[in-house]
Amino acid sequence: MGQAREVMDRATDAMNAHDKDALVGCYADDAVGVTPDEGQLSGRDRVTNYLFQLWEAFPDLAYESAAKYEAENVAIDEGIVTGTNTGALKTATGEALQPTGKQIRVRGCDIAHVEGGLIKTHHFYFDQLEFLGQLGLLPESMTRQMSSH
Repeated sequence: MGQAREVMDRATDAMNAHDKDALVGCYADDAVGVTPDEGQLSGRDRVTNYLFQLWEAFPDLAYESAAKYEAENVAIDEGIVTGTNTGALKTATGEALQPTGKQIRVRGCDIAHVEGGLIKTHHFYFDQLEFLGQLGLLPESMTRQMSSH
């Protein structure tokens, strides 16, 4: 196992343990995160605060690994994020959506570039429609269309 895999595994363990200090310790000061909902996040604090907000919205948030890959300084994880929305969910505009009480099970993929033992860039990929649909936050017409495919 190389350094990229070790750092990504540490970050995943910190996520599942909801250990803020351990998670912060996985990212470089000038880390960049790229998300489907908020776009580019610059700096360790912005990247980790993005993840902390998920913990607030889903206190039981967990990541189930499906596959792990590593090539040189890059670690790639495929998996499932699960949780129950019992806290306010903050949107990219800063709006707070009230808890739905619904459970999610969303497929995702993370790609982390590691330099000097820290995550330098982290790309988060997940299907926003799947996420919002499971929370019941999509218009009914979209939900019907999604379920018919």
